[in-house]
Amino acid sequence: MNNKIILKLYENILKIRFTEEEIAKKYSENEMRCPTHLSIGQEAVSAAYAAIVSKKDYAVSTHRGHAHYIAKGGNLKALIAEIYGKKTGCSKGKGGSMHLIDLKVGFMGTSAIVGNSIPIGVGLGLSQKIQNQKNLSTIFIGEGATEEGVFFESVNFAIVKKLPILFICENNLYSVYSSLKDRQPVDRKIYQMVKSLGASSSICNGNNPIECYNSINKAYRYVKSKSQPFFLECKTYRFIEHCGPFNDDNLLYRPKKEIEHWKKNDPIIKIQKIVKKKFNINKLEKIEKKIKKEIQEAFLFAKKSKYPASRDAFKGNYA
Repeated sequence: MNNKIILKLYENILKIRFTEEEIAKKYSENEMRCPTHLSIGQEAVSAAYAAIVSKKDYAVSTHRGHAHYIAKGGNLKALIAEIYGKKTGCSKGKGGSMHLIDLKVGFMGTSAIVGNSIPIGVGLGLSQKIQNQKNLSTIFIGEGATEEGVFFESVNFAIVKKLPILFICENNLYSVYSSLKDRQPVDRKIYQMVKSLGASSSICNGNNPIECYNSINKAYRYVKSKSQPFFLECKTYRFIEHCGPFNDDNLLYRPKKEIEHWKKNDPIIKIQKIVKKKFNINKLEKIEKKIKKEIQEAFLFAKKSKYPASRDAFKGNYA
């Protein structure tokens, strides 16, 4: 892998991590009045995707969608403004953290309902095929969505119709407080289950930025060249609570050793070990400073922005 890609992975991971850490830091100020599902610890998947995807490709995501929005090139100021409920937000301040969209970069939306964005992403893939476009549709899901009926219907439809769709499943082992072993058969491998349905699939370490890049790039090229769906399962882990900015270790639903294991495999630690060997420390510090400045500017923009007028409450709504 060349140094340009490695540096890009480093930048992407830092941008996602620092943005979400700032959200967590400021959440207690009570100016963000929407639930927030942060993906701190899971950045490698989105960072790798960002280094590969084209703006002309479509993407849809879930309630935990900040990283995917940023990875697709979504406007950062509009993201933060949306979380603050301001009219300059990407959903005019009406959607909050779980309803993000930026049509300019092909990010077609997130949804608070588990599995709800899957058929939308499949529909986008169908539209691309009908219009004979050469782009693809990416559908980000968590492992919990693979338990929904619409997941199987959508995968089946994508296979039968040979649609250019990349399914990226971030398996962080938990759905709220329920472990994967309490929800699915112990011996089940999600990617193998999808393969048995008829789709090409694979699995990767979702906390290893280099492995993520290679796996997503291979899957992306497959969909592009074959114009058929591909399912990639990325094993990863969220460091903080399901919804909110705090640690929830006190609830004891996740074993302490498990948490420690995954934190030792923090994607930032992994990528920092690589870049420190390859690049001058001053170069890395400049990148970090630039990212932090962009984030601070986004928060200042959001705080200075106005709230939407009450008369606009029923404008721009759809179901």
